[in-house]
Amino acid sequence: MRAVLRDVGLLWLSFRLGALDALQYRADFFVQLVQSSVGLVTALAGVAVVFGQTDRLAGWSQDELFALIGVFTLVGGLIGMVIRPSMERLMEGVRLGTLDFALTKPADAQVLVSIQRVDVWRTVDVVLGAGLLLIAISRLGQHIGPAQAIAFGLVLVAGVVIIYSFLLILATLAFWLVRLENILVIFGSMYEAGRWPVGIYPPWLRATLTFIVPVAFAITIPVESLVGRLEPTTLVGTLLLAAGFLVGSRLIWKLGLRHYTGASA
Repeated sequence: MRAVLRDVGLLWLSFRLGALDALQYRADFFVQLVQSSVGLVTALAGVAVVFGQTDRLAGWSQDELFALIGVFTLVGGLIGMVIRPSMERLMEGVRLGTLDFALTKPADAQVLVSIQRVDVWRTVDVVLGAGLLLIAISRLGQHIGPAQAIAFGLVLVAGVVIIYSFLLILATLAFWLVRLENILVIFGSMYEAGRWPVGIYPPWLRATLTFIVPVAFAITIPVESLVGRLEPTTLVGTLLLAAGFLVGSRLIWKLGLRHYTGASA
């Protein structure tokens, strides 16, 4: 418990430092607000166009897709706020040898590198996504009970853990490979496909977004649990997969550290 509280404290400290840094460039807030708002409106307009021609899309209603876009925006905000910038700095630290600064501190190095950079203005995405999700839930309120809400919370957390672990594994490849600058860009492109349910895609792309780049576990599956469409076996499987990803990423991180020479070597 003490370790968890310490990690939360470190995250809060990183957030405060990120906020102090961001406040030096306050115009970036308005740029992010406009960019996020345009992206959200564009996504909603796409859904409106589709449902102007049909009442259901692969079994999904319009309000369910609004919830999906809300989760897509919320999770994307969390990724862009903490996970992705920290992983980019991790790869840079391995390449330049500056990872030494994290390894010599009296705290878990994996925790430090995972929260070492916070892009505070990406909280705009988190707030917009959460707001849209709440609106969609209110429109779906008669279909959502406590069981669905609890399942949604569990699967959403599991999905974020899976994405974090997946990106940590990708970033850890920097211990062995030199040129990895574009690998997170490729992930970002694959993540964009998550703004639609994976069930609408061809089988090969559906399998890719589920088993190779696990976007479905962070977006589609949480919303399926929210509307009561998720099978209990899928729920349990998602939780087990999250635990497996977390353990696997930890092992790969430890293995990568053995191959790190650092600037002092």
